[in-house]
Amino acid sequence: MNNYRANTHSKVLGYLLWIFGFLGAHRFYYGKPVTGTIWFFTLGLLGVGWLIDLFLIPSMDREADLRFTPGPTDYSLAWILLTFLGIFGVHRLYQGKWITGIIYLFTGGLFLVGVLYDFWTMNNQISIRNAQLQR
Repeated sequence: MNNYRANTHSKVLGYLLWIFGFLGAHRFYYGKPVTGTIWFFTLGLLGVGWLIDLFLIPSMDREADLRFTPGPTDYSLAWILLTFLGIFGVHRLYQGKWITGIIYLFTGGLFLVGVLYDFWTMNNQISIRNAQLQR
């Protein structure tokens, strides 16, 4: 029996997002939207939680690799597209969601509410898509 599980998330990207971690970016990336939101509104719990996360990223990465379904849709690429081009819907186009991608393009990511929704749900969206593509 093979217990190998493919990496879904990248430690390198996790650490790059950690640089902006006082805004919770790395926590959203690793599938922790509640604490990501708390980090956003408290500047990483006034910087203390942000520093602690420097040491927690390897465990958050392992946890995300176990929690989310690997497959052809790359989590890291989708998160880069969401983070830097979210208001244009490029991350949705990448996932094959053409209609909502075009809607995001013309509405600024549904007036940023859609982008916020995607920060909360991106990992699950990709996990579901990867599971569907493996059938």
